[in-house]
Amino acid sequence: MRASTYPLIDADEAAALVLERTPVLGVERVAIADATGRVLAEDLFGEAPLPPFPSSAVDGYAVRAEDAGRTLRVLGESAAGRPFDGSVAPGRAARILTGGVVPDGADTVVMVEDVTVVGEQVTVPGQLREGTNLHKVGADLRPGELILRAGTQLGPAEIGIAAATGRAFLPVHRRPRVALMSTGDELVEVGKTPARGQIPDSNRWALLAALREAGAEVEVLGIAPDEAEALRRFVTGALAHADAMVTSGGVSVGTHDLVKPLLESLGTVHVGRVKLKPGKPFTFATLEGGKVAFGLPGFPVSSLVTFEVFVRPALRKMQGFANLQRPLLPVRLGYDAKPTAERTEYQRVRLRRDGRELVAETTGSQSSSRLMSLAGAHALVRVPAGDQAISAGTTVEAMILALP
Repeated sequence: MRASTYPLIDADEAAALVLERTPVLGVERVAIADATGRVLAEDLFGEAPLPPFPSSAVDGYAVRAEDAGRTLRVLGESAAGRPFDGSVAPGRAARILTGGVVPDGADTVVMVEDVTVVGEQVTVPGQLREGTNLHKVGADLRPGELILRAGTQLGPAEIGIAAATGRAFLPVHRRPRVALMSTGDELVEVGKTPARGQIPDSNRWALLAALREAGAEVEVLGIAPDEAEALRRFVTGALAHADAMVTSGGVSVGTHDLVKPLLESLGTVHVGRVKLKPGKPFTFATLEGGKVAFGLPGFPVSSLVTFEVFVRPALRKMQGFANLQRPLLPVRLGYDAKPTAERTEYQRVRLRRDGRELVAETTGSQSSSRLMSLAGAHALVRVPAGDQAISAGTTVEAMILALP
């Protein structure tokens, strides 16, 4: 064993340093069919009015408002995609379906329920107001108007407006390519029988799910060797095609903890220890070619908590997200939260609703090896370092993972 030479860095300082040194990835154009979930790289502006023509909001008759109360001759029909080829003169009307082009001359649409029809004649109400029941040109979007801001994640509504404005391809930031590996001779692949002293490699699969949820394209490398030169070959080969590397385990100070020395030889280690519970051994390094590496602790909860605090925001920055962090909401503690003397702690909680408030209840033992403390957790409550417990009933800020 050896003492760590890395200073203990405040958790907020470490998080800021990670984001400062994480690059935003380049831009690519993708077909609209492949754009769901991607992050827009440029502001989009309207190039033409939407709708491009006056259209009916209802089924009915296109008329002139000045013909209120009269019996009008019906000239023809305007349906969606099949406009009426003519104009509506005084004393005339055109049957119109929802989405149909309002013919020239008409300035209002009367719903079919409000008229009396006899043959090819229609009698309209005695009071009509110009512009009723129709969508004017540019009512939804004017030329030059901002449609979507850069940094917006493209969901159903955003894809819809892009399609409505005729954009078959969209500029988006590239997804980060992440090489994921675990380290440790004590690990065996899931499904295989562990020998004495071995455990299944659960971290890699938990982190794979977290990485994919964060938008990364992941290459799963498997369990890395616990031998310095073999580990070096393993990592350098993976980095050839990756933007980032995420490792689990091997970042403490044991004689077989080889990740930090390897990262030192490949680049610059900016964070080697953090005043964080769980997650003190968290490591962050920058490598050649603008690549970054995250060394996460081996304990399951430490691995996932440090992912939420440091890695997920960095991956979102790479993709160009405008908002990098999980939502923060005030919650009322339903238990006495005991702090750690010198480290910020993220305690795992479940939330329940009490009227308009969210109440946080502990998930039980907060041991960093107890994955059950995180399974089913709705939030992480940030407990500052200190020696005074935060009493039940106190309102604190929580990082929301999922709402109940």
